[in-house]
Amino acid sequence: MQPTAQPHASQPGRAAMGPAYLIWIGVGLFGSLALFASLILGLRATGNLPPPAFSNSLCADEKLAFMRDHPVPAPNLLVVGSSVAWRHFDGQTVAEQAPGVRPLNGAFCGLHANQSVYVANWLLDRETTVKQVLMIVDPLDFAGCSTVATAVFDRRDADAYVYGQGSAWLPYMRYFTPGSLLRNARTVKAQRAGQVEFDPLVFNRYGDGPLDTENSRGLLYGQPEPLDPTCFAALDSLAQRLAREGRQLTVVATPLHPQWKADHDSQGRLLAQFDSALRLTLERNGAQFWNADTDHRMSPSAFVDAIHLRWSAAQALSIDLAARLAPVSEMAVVQRQ
Repeated sequence: MQPTAQPHASQPGRAAMGPAYLIWIGVGLFGSLALFASLILGLRATGNLPPPAFSNSLCADEKLAFMRDHPVPAPNLLVVGSSVAWRHFDGQTVAEQAPGVRPLNGAFCGLHANQSVYVANWLLDRETTVKQVLMIVDPLDFAGCSTVATAVFDRRDADAYVYGQGSAWLPYMRYFTPGSLLRNARTVKAQRAGQVEFDPLVFNRYGDGPLDTENSRGLLYGQPEPLDPTCFAALDSLAQRLAREGRQLTVVATPLHPQWKADHDSQGRLLAQFDSALRLTLERNGAQFWNADTDHRMSPSAFVDAIHLRWSAAQALSIDLAARLAPVSEMAVVQRQ
């Protein structure tokens, strides 16, 4: 005798996959997108919308947004480096002192030397009119390169955003981190207006970042880390590339606060090592080096902290920088080769 067939027991999850479940999934997704769009549009309307977080560094991401909105037409001089290159170079002064030079300040804040080289290579690939590169550095840039990721941001995404004029909104979805977005939203409007004295996000037409204040914030920086050979290897790779391409490289060691040097390098050993390593790296590649720390001495009043100059001092330094660039006539020869 066959047993009586029993009805199938309901299986967990089967009912959950019915039409009602899918509808609620759709409602949830739509609601999340609507909430996200409302947040972005609301911050934009009030002027508090930070740039897309390509690097998750507000000042670096703001520089990418500036470059997207304010391209420099056919630059022939590219400035690279960390915040000392961003804040110690005045493109207007250089353009006046060296007629025919068209600068683009492609420096980003907070970069190690290997990261600056990464950015330089990206910009050199995109800005094909560049004939010479100026890299402004300090000893802190050449420490810890082996401990940080070289890629500051994804080049493909940066290309699409800065040069491809891709969507200004999709990067907010791809790089959405609510915590950093809301944290940056609290300060970015004031920074763009130059109201955060020591951390403004103000750019001139060349992409420079003037630190225009009469006040100081103390030395701020303590004992520097040892120099890292990985940093100099990265610089060597950039110098080799530019030599192959017939483009001039000039590296400038920025002036440093005399009291900071007295406190942390009283015997001058670190700076002597820094000078020697830079010269060795650059001389074998035919690049130029200028030690502005020894040749363009500045008083303590020129500094905002141990390594950053106030804008009036940066403008004075830029006059000397202009005199060390290759003349435009020589740049034209390079262009024809």
